[in-house]
Amino acid sequence: MFEQLFERSHALTRQRTAPLADERRRFVVHCLEQGMARSTVRLTAELLIAVEKYLKLAERPNSLIDLPEIEDAGERWSRRKAVPPIRLCPRLSKQRFICQAVRWLTFMERLQPACTPERPHEGEIIAFADFMLRERGLSPVTIGLRCHMVRLFLDQLCGEGRSLHDVTVSEVDSILAARVNEGHYVRASVQTYASSLRSFFRFAEIRRWCKEGIAASIMAPRVFKQESLPSAPTWSEVQRLLGSMGSSTPSSIRDHAILMLLAVYGVRAGEVARLQLGDINWEDESIVFMRSKGLGKHNFPLVQSVGHAIIRYLKEVRAPSLHREVFLTVRAPFRPLTAGTLWPVVGRRLRPVSTSIKHHGPHALRHACATRLINEGLSLKEVGDHLGHRSLETTRIYAKVDLVRLRQVASFDLGGLL
Repeated sequence: MFEQLFERSHALTRQRTAPLADERRRFVVHCLEQGMARSTVRLTAELLIAVEKYLKLAERPNSLIDLPEIEDAGERWSRRKAVPPIRLCPRLSKQRFICQAVRWLTFMERLQPACTPERPHEGEIIAFADFMLRERGLSPVTIGLRCHMVRLFLDQLCGEGRSLHDVTVSEVDSILAARVNEGHYVRASVQTYASSLRSFFRFAEIRRWCKEGIAASIMAPRVFKQESLPSAPTWSEVQRLLGSMGSSTPSSIRDHAILMLLAVYGVRAGEVARLQLGDINWEDESIVFMRSKGLGKHNFPLVQSVGHAIIRYLKEVRAPSLHREVFLTVRAPFRPLTAGTLWPVVGRRLRPVSTSIKHHGPHALRHACATRLINEGLSLKEVGDHLGHRSLETTRIYAKVDLVRLRQVASFDLGGLL
C-alpha cells in the first residue's frame, strides 16, 4: 500500500522501516476506503510516524493513551525545529497532530475513553424522558430539548451531590430572571425554559423527589399568541439566493439542492437531513419527507427544478457510500449531514443576500415559503397542511403577513358607523 502513495525511495523506506508499519498500513487502507484523496492519505501516513514517535507507541504496545497525553505530544511536535521550517502555525500544527492521533488510536482501539463526570440526578432525567415518551407521546426532538434545559438547571443548582429536596422556588426564579437579564433571552425562550422546569418538577413531585408546590410556583413571562412576525427573507431575496448558486464547486452544488428543498417545500432541517435515496420516486416524480413531530410521511410532487438540482448533486458530487441519506459531507470520511450542520450551510449562503432578518437558518426559508403561499391566495388550512402543522393555531401567525387581505380589511368602508 505504501508503494501506491510514495514514489521516492527514501520516503518509501521510511514508511516501511518505521515502527508499527503494519498498524499504519491498515489505517492507510482504511482512509482510502473512506474515499479520502491520495494526497490527503499521503500526508496522514507521514504524520502517523510522528504520532508514534512522540507518543512512543511501539515501546508500550498494550497501553491506552488518553487525550491529555496526546495534547501534550501535539504541543511538543508543533514547536519542534525542522528543516525546512514548518509552514503551519503552531496552533494548526498541533490541531492536525491531535486529530490524526485520535483517529488512529481509535482505529487501533488504543484510545483511553474520556472519563465524563456523572451529571447531577441523571437517573431522574432519564426517568423523566421515559415518562414523556411513553405516557405523553412527545417527539424525541421535544424530549431532547426539555431534558437539555433541565440538565442546565440541575448543573447549576445541584452540584456536589445536592438533593432535589433542597431546591427552593426562589432559586428557580433567580435562574429564570438571570436568563432574561444576563443571558438576554427573549420571553418566548424563557417561557419554554420555565415550561420544561415546571413539567420536570411536576413529575418529581409525583415521585416525591422534591418539595411540593415548586412546579405550581414556577412563573414565566407572558407571551401573547402571534405577537411577533415570522423572521423570513422576502421571496425575491430567496430567488436571488437560489440564482446566486452558480458555482460548480461540490459544496455549492450540494447546498443548492438543499436550499431548493427548504425553500420550495418549507420543510424543517431535520426532514431534509433524514431524506433517503429511496424517498425520491423518479418514475412517479414524487418525494417523501419523514415529518419531525410524529406526523409520519408527507408526499409531495417533485418539482422539476428541485429534481434537476438533486440529480446534479447525485451525479457530480455525492460519493459512493453505504449511507442511504441523500446529503453527505463533501469531504471524506463521507457521512450524513445532521439538522445541526444545515444551519451553517444555510447561514453562509443566506446572510449576504438578506441582511434585514434576525435569523439566517433553515427555518427562515420555511417562513419564506409559508409567506409566499399565503400571498398567493392559499388558505391557512392549505398552508398548514403543506408545512405539516398539527393545529391551525400554529399557522395563524402567517395571517399577519397576508398583505392582500390586510389591505382589504384596512380599506373596508364602515359607512356611517364612525
